[in-house]
Amino acid sequence: MNLFDYTYDLVRQIPQGKISTYGAVARALGDIIASRAVGRMMNQNPDADDMPCYKIVHTDGRLGGFGLGIDDKIRRLKEDNIFVKGGKIVDFENVLFEDFKTDYPLKKLRREQIELSKKVKTEDDFNKIKTIAGIDVAYPKNEFDNACGACVIIDYKTKRVIEEKTVFAKADFPYISTYLFYREFPIVKKLVANLDSDPSVIMFDGNGILHPYGSGLASHAGLLLDNPSIGVAKSLLYGKVEENTVKINNEKRGYALISKRVKKPIYISPGHRVSLKTCVSIVRHLCRYKIPEPLRLAHTRSKKSLIKSR
Repeated sequence: MNLFDYTYDLVRQIPQGKISTYGAVARALGDIIASRAVGRMMNQNPDADDMPCYKIVHTDGRLGGFGLGIDDKIRRLKEDNIFVKGGKIVDFENVLFEDFKTDYPLKKLRREQIELSKKVKTEDDFNKIKTIAGIDVAYPKNEFDNACGACVIIDYKTKRVIEEKTVFAKADFPYISTYLFYREFPIVKKLVANLDSDPSVIMFDGNGILHPYGSGLASHAGLLLDNPSIGVAKSLLYGKVEENTVKINNEKRGYALISKRVKKPIYISPGHRVSLKTCVSIVRHLCRYKIPEPLRLAHTRSKKSLIKSR
C-alpha cells in the first residue's frame, strides 16, 4: 500500500477551523510509533495547497516544522481562523481534531507480521553454500524521488564478485521502526527477479527474528522469497545483550559481533531457514571490515548509483 497517500488523505479530513497532531495522525494509521514518520511526510508534502500539512502540530500545541517556513504556516493557519501566540496554537483543545475515519493500516500490517513470524524457520534448511547475496537500498533526501536497490552476489569460498544488479523505484512507504519490510520489499522483490543466478543465502541490511514481533526484514523477505536469509543490523533495535548473545524475553534471537578493526558491534540474526550458529559463522567468514562483504559492496553500489542518477 502507499502509506504516503493514505496519510495525506487522513490529513485532508481535518475540517476548516481545526488542527490535529503528529501523534493523532499516527494513531489513525494504527501505531503511535509512526509519529516521526508523520512529521517527515508532512515536511515532504509536495503541495501544501492540496494537502493541508500546516494543520499538523505537536501534541502540546507547539507549531512544529513546515517546509515553506514557520511564518507561512502561521499565515495559513490564520486564514483558517486558527491563531498562534508564543509559538503555540491558541485555544488548542477546542480546535483539536482527532476523529479520523480510518481502517488503521499499521494494525493490519502488525497482525500480518505476527502471523508470518510463526512460519519462520530458524534451523539450517539448505544445501551447500555456494554463493551469498547482499542487498541494500539507498534513499534520496526527497522521498518522492527514486530509491536505489543494489544486490551483490559473491562466491562464498573465494569471495569473488560474480553478479551485481541495481534497480530504481519510488518507495511508497516511509521509514517506520519495526516496519522496514514494507518500505524495502517492493524494491527487494524487483532486484531478486532481475538476478541471473539464485544465491544460496541472502543477507539483508536489517533484522531477522531480532525484532519485537519476530519478523524483521530478513525474516519476512526470506519467507516470502523462500530463500535462506540472514539479518545484519548496524544498531540494536530491540533486546538485551548478554555476553554477545542478544535475547528477547530470555530467548536467543541474535548475536553482537565485534570485529577486530571496529569496536562497535553489528547485530546478526537468523532471517529464514538459517540457524543463529550458521548465521554467525557465515558473517565472520565474510567480514573483511565491520560489515560483511556482500552487504558492504551492495551498500557502496546503491549509494554511488543513487548519486549518479541525480
